[in-house]
Amino acid sequence: MKKTVLITGGSRGIGLAIAYELAKAGCNLAINGRRPKEEIMDVIEELSNRGSEIIYCQGDVSSSEDRARIIDSTLKTFGRLNVLVNNAGVGPEKRSDLLETSEESFGRVMDINLKGPFFLTQKVAQHMIAHSFENFGSRDCIINISSISATVASINRGEYCLSKAGLSMMTKLFASRLGEYNIPVYEVRPGIIETDMTAEVLEKYQKLTEEGLNIQTRLGKPEDVGISVAALVDGKFPYSTGQVVMVDGGLTIPRL
Repeated sequence: MKKTVLITGGSRGIGLAIAYELAKAGCNLAINGRRPKEEIMDVIEELSNRGSEIIYCQGDVSSSEDRARIIDSTLKTFGRLNVLVNNAGVGPEKRSDLLETSEESFGRVMDINLKGPFFLTQKVAQHMIAHSFENFGSRDCIINISSISATVASINRGEYCLSKAGLSMMTKLFASRLGEYNIPVYEVRPGIIETDMTAEVLEKYQKLTEEGLNIQTRLGKPEDVGISVAALVDGKFPYSTGQVVMVDGGLTIPRL
C-alpha cells in the first residue's frame, strides 16, 4: 500500500526536492503551500507524472483554520496520513541586529516555524494514534526539517535561530510522547542549502565554502535533504527516534 505524505512548504526549495524524491519512491503526496493553486500547477503536473497521486492543500500553517483544512483535505482524498514532513519555514523579512529585532518579525517567524508545526503535529499524531491498530508495522513517522541554526548562532536573525532550536526540542518531545505507539519522530538539520531563502547571501556563503567552511567543498543542494528524508520515510532508521540527521557537509564538526 502506498504511503500518504503531507509536506508543508512542499511547492518550492527543499520541500519540493523532498516531494520529488518521495514521488519517485511511490508515495502519494499532499503538498502544502501558501501560493494559489494556479501558480504551481506545473509543479503538481510534473510530480503526478512520476506515477503518484498528488493534491495541493493551500494554506498557512500558522493559522489554526488553515491547518485544519490542510489535514481535512488530505484525509478526504487519501483516507489516511502516514507521514508528516514539517518543512514550511521562513526567515525574517529583513535581517536585523539582535538588539533591533522587532516583535512583529519575532512573532511572524515563530508562528510559522514553530507554533504551526507544533499544532499540526499534535493533530496528525492524534490521527496516527487512532489508526495505529489498523496499520501496525506501517512505519508511520513525523519528520521535522530544522537547520544548523538550531545550534549555530546568527545574531542578525535571532528569531530564526530560536524557532529552529524550538523545533529541535519539539522533535525530542514528540518522540518521547509517541514512543509507546511506535511512531518515530526525526529531525533533519540542513546546513547551507542553495534555495531562495539563501539567495541574497549565497555569494558570501560560496566564498566561505571555498575557504573551508564545510568539510565537503560545496554548498548543499535541496535534493541532498530530499534523499535523507526519503530514507527516513522508507523506514531505513527504525531504531533512531528523536535523532538528528545532519545534512550540512560537515560544517558543524568542530575542527582545529
